[in-house]
Amino acid sequence: MNSYFADMHIHIGRDMYNNPVKITASKNLTLTNALIESSRNKGIDLIGVIDCHAPAVQQEIKQLIDQKKAFELNDGGIRFEKVTLLLGSEIEIYDENCKGPIHVLCYFPTLANISYFSEWLTTKMKNITLSSQRYYGNAKELQYKVKELDGIFIPAHIFTPFKSLYGRGVTRSLNEVFDADLIDGVELGLSSDTSMADQISELHNYTYVTNSDAHSLAKIAREYQEIDMEEPSFKEFNLALHGVNGRGVKQNYGMNPLLGKYHQTVCNNCLEKVDLNATECPNCGSTKIIKGVFDRIQELKDTDNKVGERPAYLYQVPLEYLPKLGPKTFGKLLERFDTEMNVIHHATYEQLVDVVSEKLARSIIDMREGKLIINAGGGGKYGSIS
Repeated sequence: MNSYFADMHIHIGRDMYNNPVKITASKNLTLTNALIESSRNKGIDLIGVIDCHAPAVQQEIKQLIDQKKAFELNDGGIRFEKVTLLLGSEIEIYDENCKGPIHVLCYFPTLANISYFSEWLTTKMKNITLSSQRYYGNAKELQYKVKELDGIFIPAHIFTPFKSLYGRGVTRSLNEVFDADLIDGVELGLSSDTSMADQISELHNYTYVTNSDAHSLAKIAREYQEIDMEEPSFKEFNLALHGVNGRGVKQNYGMNPLLGKYHQTVCNNCLEKVDLNATECPNCGSTKIIKGVFDRIQELKDTDNKVGERPAYLYQVPLEYLPKLGPKTFGKLLERFDTEMNVIHHATYEQLVDVVSEKLARSIIDMREGKLIINAGGGGKYGSIS
């Protein structure tokens, strides 16, 4: 079967009374609501929530199981309605070998495994209840612990200029920090795509994942991948990352890299595009320059050879990016076409104009066919559609 996988954050913090709370742009971003949104509206079969190391999130999962709303799969993962939850954790590494902090994703098959991982993390972190906390230890030691617990290890958004493998963590090679044999895949991030990443030869042996890292319900499945597997489970996902017995990523779906927040090099002060070699911004004179993903990859590029069987990378633009497509219209589209993916990829122009204006229907089709004009993003500001 074909399954769709994305991931997301539920930001965990503490309130003024030191009680665990979820800190989000939307107060509705709970684990349960994320699972409901994925199952009913997005059409996602696998959702990785990367705050599952936090006790509050684990408690919510246990409550869902106790209420018979969810159950653990024999092959790993938590099934809720039509979606399987992969138990994940995003961790920030900054050991003696790192040039800067690096975010990594760790996924585990069972609640018991990630609970044990959380206990271990309490000896390596100042506050286990928070999201993406700094890990005080060696990067390879973390990899060894993840593998000891039958987990999956994936460097996250590997090119972004802050807190990533190539954007901040190493000078040239992942081998400066990690054991390359203990990496199961790499996450590209919003500002890059397959063709860009394949200019770095040491990445050729890895499966690319294109995950949304959503921070709101609306952004779930902003990016995702279609995977050939027997069923949506942890075991099958792991096999797919390694291309075992016909499993594998079939297609990557992601935003055009121009829409990413860090695609081009810009001035940190005024966000004007700046030449990579500039020492100050010609517009405002600031000397603070944020190197874009495109330019960083050009620095690291060491090959023009393409990987022969790499899955197709299909650009998509989430509906929320389209001008004049508000919540009411979004609701009408979901009512008619069931999921956002059906609207983005499958609904015909004739079907769309039964629900929305001709202008908006044409924008959705143009978006699908890559005909929309995109203004590149950079310096933390998303690109935009004209």
